[in-house]
Amino acid sequence: MFPFAGAESMHLIILSGVLQLLCIIHLVRTGRPYWWIWIILIGSFLGVAAYAITQILPDFQNDPRARNAARGVVKKLDPTRDLRRLRDELARADTVRNRLELGREFLALGEAAEAEDVFRGCLRGMHASDPDILLALAQAQFAQGKAAQTRESLDELIAANPDFRSDDGHLLYARSLEALGEDDAALTEYRALEAGYPGEEARVRMAELLIRRGQVDEARKLLEQSIARARIAPRYYQKAQKEWLDKARALLK
Repeated sequence: MFPFAGAESMHLIILSGVLQLLCIIHLVRTGRPYWWIWIILIGSFLGVAAYAITQILPDFQNDPRARNAARGVVKKLDPTRDLRRLRDELARADTVRNRLELGREFLALGEAAEAEDVFRGCLRGMHASDPDILLALAQAQFAQGKAAQTRESLDELIAANPDFRSDDGHLLYARSLEALGEDDAALTEYRALEAGYPGEEARVRMAELLIRRGQVDEARKLLEQSIARARIAPRYYQKAQKEWLDKARALLK
């Protein structure tokens, strides 16, 4: 078609063909009108652009998974972007909610000491015994290796909010006991989590403790159950639990 096209022109032709193919695949999979194929093929880059703007971008904006993926990319390129935004929001409105979100962002960035200070500042007035804030405070303390303070914060949470339930908080309590060397108490908490925890982390951590205590047979049975459970679980569960399933396999070896 273009006998005298140079290397650059050939690359553009190939790129156009690839983009057209991707658009047509998207068209077929999503059930778009087939007349779009003519626009894509005849219009080349313009046809691809028209299809992408009118058909793909709206889906991208309305798909939570797509939005999460986009946020993940932005987070990798600019890790402190959300931190700057949350600081600006706190400057505009010094509310407990804004402080809590800022503290969680500090924690996500690995700035646990900063997060602890922010969470402490949230524990005031009607929020002085708020369970979500106390749990966040305990998480920030544990991230700094403050196991005793973690346990104290969780004990305070439980005393002030006896009806509060949190699988993550329960697991954190077990981990703090283990970190303090209270293995029997930690194992009791892990056993309470064994059946109902929504993921494999609690069971794998319990197996690690059992191995350290020399209870290898029980640990092996627990790990084998985790792997068997995941084998028949939906793919999204297997993907979400990959870290702990890999650890379970490694422990079995």
